[in-house]
Amino acid sequence: MEEFKPWGLEKNTYLMLMHLSQLAGFCIPGAGFVLPIVMWAVNKDHSKEIDMHGKVILNWLISALIYSIILFILVFVIIGIFGFFILLLLDIIFIVIGAVNASEGKLWKYPLSIQFFKVENA
Repeated sequence: MEEFKPWGLEKNTYLMLMHLSQLAGFCIPGAGFVLPIVMWAVNKDHSKEIDMHGKVILNWLISALIYSIILFILVFVIIGIFGFFILLLLDIIFIVIGAVNASEGKLWKYPLSIQFFKVENA
């Protein structure tokens, strides 16, 4: 039986791109949120690994959104500005670490993520 190749890519490459697709938001507003969700939704039923990585990414996206809302409120007491800078750095670092692990076939759960979608231990 032939192995499933999402979008014609090797599975680990696709998983890596799912993580890195979050960075698209730096170029096109909203793309960093929409693109990984589309990549996950289109292929989650074909691969357990894609489903697990997608859930990890979604957990982080929703968590980061919640943290951003809290930091927006805290901007009025100045501390939120520093918090946004820290959240931005953590976002980039977590995405890169997740992508590197995905390229090696490993699932890495983003620290500080609230678990909205249950992810089985890999």
